[in-house]
Amino acid sequence: MDDASLSLQDYLREGILAADLPDLHPLLSARELLRAFSTLFHGGEESVLVRLLVLRAIGERGQAPDWSPQELREHFAYLDAVKFDTVLGRLRENGLLLWDGASQRYRISPVGRQALAAIGLLLQFNREGDELAYVTAQLAAGQAAGRVGASDLQHLLSRLNELREDFDQAVLSGSEHRIQRAATTLQSVWRWVEKGTAIVQAIAGDAELDAATHRVAQQIGRAQSALLRQASVFQRALNQLDRHRVHLGASGLSSSDVNRYLRDLGADALAALADDALARTLQPAFALAPIALDVAEYELLEREREAQEDQSLPPPQAAGAAAAAPIAEQDYRHAEQWLAQLAALETAAPLADWVPQDGFAVSAYRLSLLGLIGDPGAENRSGVSAAIAHLPLRWRVAPEFEPVQRCGVAYMSRGWLAPSDGAASEADAGVEAGDAPHAAAAAGSAAVPVPPLPRTREPGGPKTSPSRGKPAKAPEARLRGGDGQERRKRQKRTRPAPASATEEPAENA
Repeated sequence: MDDASLSLQDYLREGILAADLPDLHPLLSARELLRAFSTLFHGGEESVLVRLLVLRAIGERGQAPDWSPQELREHFAYLDAVKFDTVLGRLRENGLLLWDGASQRYRISPVGRQALAAIGLLLQFNREGDELAYVTAQLAAGQAAGRVGASDLQHLLSRLNELREDFDQAVLSGSEHRIQRAATTLQSVWRWVEKGTAIVQAIAGDAELDAATHRVAQQIGRAQSALLRQASVFQRALNQLDRHRVHLGASGLSSSDVNRYLRDLGADALAALADDALARTLQPAFALAPIALDVAEYELLEREREAQEDQSLPPPQAAGAAAAAPIAEQDYRHAEQWLAQLAALETAAPLADWVPQDGFAVSAYRLSLLGLIGDPGAENRSGVSAAIAHLPLRWRVAPEFEPVQRCGVAYMSRGWLAPSDGAASEADAGVEAGDAPHAAAAAGSAAVPVPPLPRTREPGGPKTSPSRGKPAKAPEARLRGGDGQERRKRQKRTRPAPASATEEPAENA
């Protein structure tokens, strides 16, 4: 389908109207002016050049803007008459030339004059690096006429950001050629940056400026400041490269001179220069063949295979019905059994007869539960642990071992378990109540009892433990049980008999 036969609505998606697009409003309102440019630039490049040539020549005669057909034929005598008439007819049909029937003369239309002025300004800045000058000139003209908008400033801001990005990339490349070329570009646009700074300051100082335009003007000011600092950045980079420049003997040449010379040569000159210089290609001995093969296999095969694999996420699925998660129940069977046995205790009994049961793990568990007896914090608890804490019992452990040889226990600390309402006679000197028991050894270990650690007696003072370095407490001072208060009252009235010199002080099992 020919583009000329398509309407504007044909380019839009279904359901979208051209009038609903805000970006199209300025273009639709300037259709007559845009039609003038379409007339000039439609067709091949040669046809465009001839139309511009004729239109510019007609517009250059300011003292006599009207042209008769005879004057036009004489002025453009170097053009083919038929082709020239075709060009005049196209310019006249599309409104760039006006024909005055009364005076029988041609004149450029106002729309054609606008298009010609825009093209004339563009041709003044056709050298490399003049794009910033052209944008700045347009901005200066708009500022002088009082017609500056945010869209006009965006062109200048975009170009400044592009230049800054190019300069930063040149510095990061470390190439002396790119840095020098960027420095040359900066020198060429320096004058226009300064002019743009003055224009932006005048625009930003306008009290009637809208917020969007003022914000863009501030961004332009920051971009210009960053651009002005690039000169020192280039100089530091060049100084750094100069320190690493290699000088070729006493010839006065450096590696930079050789690089510049080779850059100026063409492809044929470089090929001729390389003749008879390289007899054969160097063998890269530093590259290991297996590693190179692995890398090549990945780059040529694996990467393509990964690109062809479908790595998209699976389609969504509905969540399954929520089911109650199984909750593991606490097994208090051994604790409840031990509680029942302790509650049935009526007389003093050795720990070696009551604690071991079933195996080493159960025996150690039963021994650890004895530490709950008489626990003052059991008032806020409930369950088996609270019931054990409230048992009217007390237990004592001596600093010596006795063999067990059953239920996976080879030996354990000697101790006694008794009701708290009596059995005080069961307590021997050197036995402490409530201390943590010695760890029961596994059945596979040697059944020989481990002798207790020797104790030292300070002359004229209380006995001390070498492991703790402080006096051992009296046996009755560390009783645990439900009758702790009653024991302390009884202790105040009657002091216990001192232990014999051969007895060991109470110590943790």
